[in-house]
Amino acid sequence: MISIAPVLAPVQAPAMAPVRPRWNWFLAPVLALALIAVSGAANAQTAPDSFADLAEKLLPSVVNISTTQVIEGRPGMELPKLPPGSPFEDFFKEFFDRNHPDQRSRRATSLGSGFIVGAEGYVVTNNHVIQDADEITVILHDNTRLKAELVGRDKKTDIAVLKVKPQSKLTAVKFGDSDSARVGDWVMAIGNPFGLGGTVTAGIISARGRDINAGPYDDFIQTDASINRGNSGGPMFNLKGRVIGINTAIFSPSGGSVGIGFAIPASVASPVIKQLIKHGQVRRGWLGVHIQAVTDEIAETLGLKEASGALVASIIPDGPAEKAKMKAGDVILKFDGREVSKMRRLPRIVADTEVGKSVDIEVWRDNKKVTLKAKVEELGETAAEVAAKTPGSRKGRESTIDALGLRLSSITPKLKSKYSLDKDLKGVVVTKVTESGPAAEKGIRPGDVIIEISQQEVTEPADIAKKVAEAEEAGRKSVLLLLDGGQGGLRFVAIRIAKG
Repeated sequence: MISIAPVLAPVQAPAMAPVRPRWNWFLAPVLALALIAVSGAANAQTAPDSFADLAEKLLPSVVNISTTQVIEGRPGMELPKLPPGSPFEDFFKEFFDRNHPDQRSRRATSLGSGFIVGAEGYVVTNNHVIQDADEITVILHDNTRLKAELVGRDKKTDIAVLKVKPQSKLTAVKFGDSDSARVGDWVMAIGNPFGLGGTVTAGIISARGRDINAGPYDDFIQTDASINRGNSGGPMFNLKGRVIGINTAIFSPSGGSVGIGFAIPASVASPVIKQLIKHGQVRRGWLGVHIQAVTDEIAETLGLKEASGALVASIIPDGPAEKAKMKAGDVILKFDGREVSKMRRLPRIVADTEVGKSVDIEVWRDNKKVTLKAKVEELGETAAEVAAKTPGSRKGRESTIDALGLRLSSITPKLKSKYSLDKDLKGVVVTKVTESGPAAEKGIRPGDVIIEISQQEVTEPADIAKKVAEAEEAGRKSVLLLLDGGQGGLRFVAIRIAKG
């Protein structure tokens, strides 16, 4: 194993003549900065002289994966109709058999990479490597070919687990802590690019937390280590020889490596792999909320010091969040003790939580932190598609709120028909938006329905006018609206208050 941190002797100040007290103010900070600089250098990774020892140790744990799929095609050309017993019958049959074989089915072969995670024969790869395969063959580093069976797959993270029956002891690898990996750290990738067999490349981590729209739990590590077609499913190692990622995708106009590759972090992959080995499928946690990002404006209107957390836009009926008394407008700051620094983190944190577990959820509500208790349920196939419902409806007047640039009306049968509103919808409907006004800047349109303002339900335009006036008196620059945009669903919008 390669040492990644050089051993440095303790740093001591050189012997010197006594310094008069008036210089102490100068020397003390200088020496402190020097000690900090040396300490940082001691903890930093240094470039290894060679990756040879690490590669030699890890190559036997990486495998090539060959898949075969039978593809139905169109039938070949038919023989011309000839009289029975014609001397040309054998001639044409031989000619067509040689030049136009039956194309009704053919066998397609593809290649990818994988790595061994258990000496008993478990192999990890990408789901897209073995998807639709009729036969899967795992080829070890010594060219031993083993038939593989599919243990389980997870399309949302593009991970699959295979099982082989080894003829001898296999070399397995362990997962490392991908969360502690930093941009600039050295990494090494091993795979099967273009079917060439075990190939080692090295580079650095270029970025963290990349979302490439591959799935709902995107959190890719980006690297400049050369990754090409066929590397999919192969491991990304740190300098300790631990797997911190599964090489999955590349960004390339030409199809070849341009130094932008993406790997699934070990922190995402490891829990999925454990579930696939244990259950053959992945059971994910579900909270039952629709969320959106907390912008600077929303943070200011809610009294948050910084724009962090996940803003609850709506609650799905009968879900864990509703049972825990969570409300639309709550900002989820912590889930089961884990910080929700950004909205995108919450779905992954909830999904990784054990189904049936009772968890503490810290939310920001009414300018203070509140802790709720929820029991995590299992995410179903259609759970994310269930829309939150808001019952009720009342009549009222129509008026203009110049400070927001909106013409508003209570919901009437005529407006329900005009804007195709749900018959049970409650709130105030937008009938006109002033061009270049604050509401227009936020994309609010006629037909949108305001459900709440400043986290208070509204049924009349006067309710909104009152809340805007209160916000102005309190010196606030904006108000928070909860809107129903029809097919666009519920969303929060922080809208600035225009000065008259």
